[in-house]
Amino acid sequence: MSNEDEDLARAIALSLQETKRKPDLIDLDSDDDEEAQFQKDLERALQQSSVETSQSQSQLQPAMASSSSQPATNVFLSERAQLEKERRERQKRLRPSTSRKSSEGEESDDEEPPAKRHQVSTSRSSHLRSNVSSSSKILGSTSTPTIEQVFWNGELRQTATQHAEPRKDGQPVFRLTEVLGKRSEVAFAIMSSYSLDFPWIYEFFDRNIPVIMVAQPDPSGEATIKNVLPNWIRTTPFLRDGRGCQHMKFMLLFYKTGRLRVVISTANLIAYDWRDMENSVWLQDIPLRSKPIDDRKVTDDFPAILQRTLHFVNVKPALVAMISDNHPDLPLKSIDELRQKWDWSNVKVQLVASFAGKHQTWPRVIETGHPRLMAAVRKLGLRTGKSKQSKDLVLECQGSSLGIYTTQWMNEFHWSARGESAEDWLDSTKKSREKLPYPSVRVIYPTKATVQQSALGEQGGGTIFCRRRQWAAKNFPRSHFHDSRSKAGPVLMHSKMIIAMLQENALAGKRKQGQGTDTEDETDDDIEVIEPAQGWAYVGSHNFTPSAWGTLSGSAFNPTLNISNYEIGVVFPLKDSDEANRVACFERPPRKYAVKDEPWIQEESIHHQPE
Repeated sequence: MSNEDEDLARAIALSLQETKRKPDLIDLDSDDDEEAQFQKDLERALQQSSVETSQSQSQLQPAMASSSSQPATNVFLSERAQLEKERRERQKRLRPSTSRKSSEGEESDDEEPPAKRHQVSTSRSSHLRSNVSSSSKILGSTSTPTIEQVFWNGELRQTATQHAEPRKDGQPVFRLTEVLGKRSEVAFAIMSSYSLDFPWIYEFFDRNIPVIMVAQPDPSGEATIKNVLPNWIRTTPFLRDGRGCQHMKFMLLFYKTGRLRVVISTANLIAYDWRDMENSVWLQDIPLRSKPIDDRKVTDDFPAILQRTLHFVNVKPALVAMISDNHPDLPLKSIDELRQKWDWSNVKVQLVASFAGKHQTWPRVIETGHPRLMAAVRKLGLRTGKSKQSKDLVLECQGSSLGIYTTQWMNEFHWSARGESAEDWLDSTKKSREKLPYPSVRVIYPTKATVQQSALGEQGGGTIFCRRRQWAAKNFPRSHFHDSRSKAGPVLMHSKMIIAMLQENALAGKRKQGQGTDTEDETDDDIEVIEPAQGWAYVGSHNFTPSAWGTLSGSAFNPTLNISNYEIGVVFPLKDSDEANRVACFERPPRKYAVKDEPWIQEESIHHQPE
């Protein structure tokens, strides 16, 4: 124990009897000064940690949320002490966090749990280290007041990165402090992330602010809730057999003025994603209604899907526990109040979520995964129809992790992306679906050369995932791959985006003139851009993989949709190619892989750190 800790321990001894009589969680109704209250919690945490370092962690179960239940005090204090110790050490060394505690990478064959990801070692790279002022410039200071901006109509921007400041394309960016808003105005937050650095994100909030964090479950995949910091509860959703991952990145930020900010992001809540990698953020501010409404009939608009999402990711018991423990005056007391208390009439984007699990019957299937994308496309009025003689849908699917692609799955996804019913897809025979050629899909993924030429080189590619066995698989659509290059500059992207454009099918036009036959093989190179082109864009946590979007089976009468991950994103219309070029995070048109091009495969890098 350090001298500082010993001093605290002696102070604790003088007030030990008083401490035993007080509740162990912060009481926001107390008249004590906020900083003094924090120090009291810290003292208890240090004392508890020194006495009970071998104590096993316990979980705060939903049943413990009643007022008569005992909070998970020992767990909270022990963990808080460790987190505070780490924070002190970071401040003494005056260095930023340069490596991720956990590496995000979705395993496309759905077999390997997220904890087993490969990564490139970055912790000892001298050119990856940045000074404190550089980090503050990109992330925004955790202590400096933020100039408040309000986005009543919604806003999509890329995040700032230290190696592309300012951006080459001149477009505005979001910093984390700008996304969170003025910290003194935040009253409550619900957030979700796959990779997490609790001590880091904790510094961006005032210490008395209640926060619910949706996180990745442990290898058991069990749904749990647990106190992890003063006023912070971590909740995890259920994962069948512990497979897949809780991959959603979202924030619900409730302000003291009554305003609610909804944030859909591709960035994890770790410094690396907000400083070194480029990510995408969509957000919109939602006004408080003058009077609550009681409308529970709508089941497929934005707030309805958002409420369903919160139920799936286990927020309800965490909310009950938070209110019961010490926060009876939360601005949100039940999930249903989202629709009732806030006015969503100005939200024009469509919300698309994937819920891990096995979904059966059409009412369930249509709520999640790529069938939900189909419903969103229809709501935007962008259904293509089944005729091959008019328009085709060209997809540009960009992400940081690849799947094991088959022609059947890619056509299945493309069918939904066109706004066509999965019922019609399943109505055809499985044998005929397996023989279809690959559809008009361009997979946007960085080449090895692009990663090597980026500002951080190969050591910056530790969260971009493709495996040799995927790339080398028989019939893998290698001819559909295009390079992923940021419009910002020499940085790598962790964004996940789909640009979908309705375009004239040049080959179909030839058929109309009698110049072609129905046996000619169509590829994405047969599609030419005819202005004006309409389309849509997707931004969110979904990579272009079966794990994220789901795989259909069964029959048109009795469908089954299997999904491995929890994902969330938004879909909105594009009026033409100019708007698509502006919205896309990658350079358009993307350059098709040349014969000599290889995808970035981090397990083959000289910097790869084996498990």
